[in-house]
Amino acid sequence: MDKKNLAIIGGGPGGYLAALRAAQLGLSVVLFEQERVGGICINVGCIPTKYLLHQTASFSQLRANKNLDGPTGELQLNWQKVQEGRQGVVDRLVKGLEFLLSKNKVEVIKGKARLTSPGEVTAWTSGGEIKFQADKIILAAGSRPADFPFLRFNGREVISSTEALSLPEIPKKLLVVGAGAIGLELGSVYRRLGTEVTILEIMPSILPGTDLVTAQRLERILKKQGLKIYLQMKIESAEVSSGQVSLKGLSLLDNKPFEFTADKVLIAAGRRPNIEDLVWDENLLARQKGNFLEVNSQGETSVPGIYAIGDLTGGKLLAHKAYHDGRVAAEAAAGLNSQLDYKALPSAIFTEPELASVGLSQAEAEARGIAIKIGEFPLQANGRALTMDSPDGLVRIIASQADDEILGAHLLAPHASEMLPILTMAVSHRLKIKDLDSIIYVHPTLSEAIPEAALKANKEALHILNS
Repeated sequence: MDKKNLAIIGGGPGGYLAALRAAQLGLSVVLFEQERVGGICINVGCIPTKYLLHQTASFSQLRANKNLDGPTGELQLNWQKVQEGRQGVVDRLVKGLEFLLSKNKVEVIKGKARLTSPGEVTAWTSGGEIKFQADKIILAAGSRPADFPFLRFNGREVISSTEALSLPEIPKKLLVVGAGAIGLELGSVYRRLGTEVTILEIMPSILPGTDLVTAQRLERILKKQGLKIYLQMKIESAEVSSGQVSLKGLSLLDNKPFEFTADKVLIAAGRRPNIEDLVWDENLLARQKGNFLEVNSQGETSVPGIYAIGDLTGGKLLAHKAYHDGRVAAEAAAGLNSQLDYKALPSAIFTEPELASVGLSQAEAEARGIAIKIGEFPLQANGRALTMDSPDGLVRIIASQADDEILGAHLLAPHASEMLPILTMAVSHRLKIKDLDSIIYVHPTLSEAIPEAALKANKEALHILNS
């Protein structure tokens, strides 16, 4: 029996993982990518952002260390070396992916690709036009930053997260539109470098959709770090000139007008799916809210044999969601009965401290009419947090009142993203409160706060009062 041919359009996280998984399953795979494999996440997103966050956090912590003698205020971060280091990490990861794809016999074709008829992918490359016949197709074209009709990206005064990663000079004043993960992370990077950062958010809370208690706690911490955060700010107009941008609008809190001026404005207020020019007839693909593509439980679109993954399908636009989507779509294309499951989809914001979540928030559980119990443990009572001089966080666990099942967890702590997997497993496998206390945790660690928070839901915590 001949091998089935699989074409994948887009080499981001979901695309390259789908390619590797499909190759493991014996499919003949061709991956089409205009840029470098790894997509936005590795090249101009997750990875370079985390590099900048780490470098600037280390710099900020050193300057703030009260136990050092000498003129710590004279320390400077060499921005050019930081940029070189950022690119070095990106290049290393891209080369590693290219090696893996090659060893798994995945053919990578550089060029713009689209479906030109059922089962046919056409790519326009530097060497000319290429046509490829495919039994199955996976669309993995990702998304792009969204701007406003009155405030368009120009790459100079009005920038997206892409330009924000490699600014030639550190701005004196930066406006950030949007208090989501991108806005808070990049705002933190530049605040640590001395930039005056002002964040404007139209919603009543930072990180809309996140557990309100942990989001509000993080907001207070970020303000202490020097970020200026204004909520319920509706931007109505903008004026852009050489080297300056001014935003005007109305505060929904008091109905008073506002105006802010800065060297640059970073728009971090959502993303749009790259669905244009993917298939010969765009009307064939069913859409959902936000113009994202509709897919079934295996990632298949309204056109049989065509799958869509990652940011194209909406929901939480996360690289690890794209990984999950890509794996399911590849296995479905190979004939396996794999299913999408987002019940325990984790997320993390890499500020300092980090905020990591999985499962239901308190508001989501209450909206579903679920009777819940909540356990909280403050890091002020955690020895490891005190040794790290980071006592401001907490661990918050949402459990079912009826049977103690773990429904959600929300962590505000250094390295919270590294602590979350045990709670992701708890939500995924419907573990109970007692299950989180059934293993031995290393002491002293931040993770010791997890069983304490769980036990607190039943008033059985040992290291804080249960009143």
